[in-house]
Parts: sequence; structure tokens; C-alpha cells
Amino acid sequence: MGRILAIDFGTKRTGLAVTDPLKIIATPLDTVRTFQAIDFLKKYHETENIEAFVIGMPKDLMNKDTDSTASVRSFINLLKKNFPDHTIHQMDERYTSKIAMAAMISGGMKKKDRQKKENVDKLSATIILQSYLESRL
Repeated sequence: MGRILAIDFGTKRTGLAVTDPLKIIATPLDTVRTFQAIDFLKKYHETENIEAFVIGMPKDLMNKDTDSTASVRSFINLLKKNFPDHTIHQMDERYTSKIAMAAMISGGMKKKDRQKKENVDKLSATIILQSYLESRL
């Protein structure tokens, strides 16, 4: 039984979140530099079985591609090449950064910690993953 790993792709940093082995709860994992993401995922997969990936797909309010969509699709192709036996699900990532920021504020996170973009990235990945888990119910 493997975990589901979520990816909030960015051109500089990529936020990661993961489920528990029972695939009930989404938890922030880490934020990595994007050029190191595949190596990080390979190492993580050596110790924790990854069953599937969920990646945030950027769309605008009219559900059209954004400037970032092509980069995400390229990363998906890289994932498929490196993890050919894994399912890759795409989830709408609209508003995840704003939701993540609001969650940090309501959770009482200090301003200096909220300003660290890596915290927003991994929390956004967690929101993407939790949305995916809820959509399966």
C-alpha cells in the first residue's frame, strides 16, 4: 500500500505533500528546488512507496491555460519518464496559494514564517492533495 504524493510545481521551487499510508490525511512534506525535484522524488520513493502523483494544474478563471501550464506539462512528461508505472492525476490549483496564506494566518503562523515562500509552496501542495482525496469520496 503506497502513499499519494502531491506536487505544487513552480519554476524555482516545488512544494510537496504526501498522504499517510492509508491515504486519509494530506501532510506537507517539503519544498525543493525544481531542478532537484525528480532526484528528491526518486530518493523518497526508495524509502516510502509512492503509489500515485497528484500535480496542480494552473488554469485561469476561464479554465484556460496560463503561462505556467506548459512548464507543468513538461514536468508531467518528466515524471512519466522517471516513474512510468505510476498514475499521475491533475488537479485544479486555482487559489491554492491564497488558501494556504489564509490557513497560515488563521493558524497563527508568525509573519516572518508566512513570508517564506517555501512554506506557502508545501502548504499549497497539501491543499491540492486534500482536494484530490476529497474528490474521491
